[in-house]
Amino acid sequence: MDQAPALVGVVIGALGSYVTTSLNERSRWRRTRAERWDEKKFETYASYANALKTQIRVGQRLAAHRGFEFTVDPLDPEEGMALLAHAESERQAEWEAVLLVGDAETVAAARAWHEAVWNVELWARGLRDDQEGWTAALQRMGEARDRFYACARRDLGMSGPPPPSGQWPRTWRQDELSQ
Repeated sequence: MDQAPALVGVVIGALGSYVTTSLNERSRWRRTRAERWDEKKFETYASYANALKTQIRVGQRLAAHRGFEFTVDPLDPEEGMALLAHAESERQAEWEAVLLVGDAETVAAARAWHEAVWNVELWARGLRDDQEGWTAALQRMGEARDRFYACARRDLGMSGPPPPSGQWPRTWRQDELSQ
């Protein structure tokens, strides 16, 4: 019986050590999991944006062939339509990952961006032909892109202001057009 207090002290110490270690390991596991998810989200958002930018670039080149302003490097429609279909397939594949890892606001912003791109493609495909509509569609697409990046940055916990706006026509083009 004389050793009972010492034995109780050892048991309490062992339990305390076990609880502390368990809590620390659980905390470390959660932190590591959160870091992995943040990295995966970053990769997913970046891959999606790159796929969409490829689609935009092909559409702009097709529009350049049709004579629309703010675009260069015209692309023949026969070659361009195949490239556009391929770019859309790539975007769709990346979209599924955005749906899996994105928060609701970022997914909505990503959807608005690709819908704005589809609208721009109406001019690229020759289904619309007015320059004012083209310029307005580019502006809406730029606004949707800005919103996506703002939402993605917020979801990733990135601090600081968002990147500069991609508004069209760009300031240097507006100056050129006013002369």
